[in-house]
Amino acid sequence: MRRVLSSQFPALRKTILDRLSTAADRGLRTHSRFSLRTENWQARIAFLAVVFAALVPVAPAQQIDLAVGGSTLWSTKPLTASQAFLPPAEKGGTYAGASLQYLTERRLGINIEGAFRAKEGLYNNYQYYRPALYDVNAVYARPMAPKVRADFMAGVGGETLLFYQQTNCIYSGGCRTYVNNTHFLVHAGVGVRYYVWK
Repeated sequence: MRRVLSSQFPALRKTILDRLSTAADRGLRTHSRFSLRTENWQARIAFLAVVFAALVPVAPAQQIDLAVGGSTLWSTKPLTASQAFLPPAEKGGTYAGASLQYLTERRLGINIEGAFRAKEGLYNNYQYYRPALYDVNAVYARPMAPKVRADFMAGVGGETLLFYQQTNCIYSGGCRTYVNNTHFLVHAGVGVRYYVWK
């Protein structure tokens, strides 16, 4: 008689597990698996840290930098706008951001970064909005001293403005509560890095 193992037959599965545990008690070999599908997020982070630490000797001439932080934005009012509609300057507020930079042994690399306004702003004292900025840059890194490096970067990106509608909308009805507008941006920058542990 053929036995079928399935999750639909919990009693049959329990007997198989009991047999495996008794086999382990008698000294026979059993196999166990380590699953990454665990709800323990500390174990996942520790596992990823060990994997990254093991990969460090594989690529000694390359460098990967990950950064998170906060900043602010300041811009002037547009001077070419019509008198009927004067858009305000984008300034003030705290922008939460993150960036990832990869450099090769030739000091060339790529930088990906993005930031968004942490709290909604008030556009022309009328409508709430939230800008998000993102870009991709080519990077040239030049050492200036043993612990100091200059980064020169240029690239392209975009700005997405989310304008929130002030209507009485029922979310279960499927209506959108925002309208977005995206603009193309060109980015250039210079940065100085100081390494504490190097």
